[in-house]
Amino acid sequence: MTPDPLPPAAPAAPRPHWLRRYLADPFLNLLRTGLTPRSLALTVALGIGLGLAPLFGLTTLLSTAVALRLRLNVAAMQLAAHLMSVPQLLLLLPLLRWGARLTGQGAAVDGLSVARIKQLWAADAGHLFGLLWRAEVGALALWALGAVPLVAGLALALRPVFARALRRMG
Repeated sequence: MTPDPLPPAAPAAPRPHWLRRYLADPFLNLLRTGLTPRSLALTVALGIGLGLAPLFGLTTLLSTAVALRLRLNVAAMQLAAHLMSVPQLLLLLPLLRWGARLTGQGAAVDGLSVARIKQLWAADAGHLFGLLWRAEVGALALWALGAVPLVAGLALALRPVFARALRRMG
C-alpha cells in the first residue's frame, strides 16, 4: 500500500511592495498602537517640513528636539524627516543661491556648484565660510516661509487619510 501523497502546499502570500513595507506599514502600525490620526498627521507633516530644512546633517537633531518638545512620536517624525533626504539635497544649492541673493550676496554665488565650493575652499576658506553663512541665513528664512504653509497643509490633508486608514483596520 502506498502512502497518500501530501496535499499541495498553500501558495505563499505575496510579499507587499517595498513602499508598503517600508513606508506605509510603519505609520499604520503607529495607528494600531493608539496614536491618533491627528497626532500622526501633525508628526508626519512636521517631519517632512523639518526634513527639508537646509541644515544638512542637523535635521535629525532638530526633528528629535521638536518631537520631544511637542510630545509627538519621535520615531514617526524621524522616518518622515529621513524620507526627505533626497529632496533636501536637491533643494540645498538652490536655497543657498536664493538665500545669498536675499542677503545681498547674489553676485558671489552665481553659478554656485560643488566644484565652485571646492575652488573657493582652496582659495580662501574664511571667505567661503562667510559667504555660506550669509547664504544659509537667507536659505533658512526662505525655508521657514515655505515650511509653515507646507506643514499646515500636510497636517490638514493627512488627518483624514490616517483616520480612514484607522477605520479600515477596524
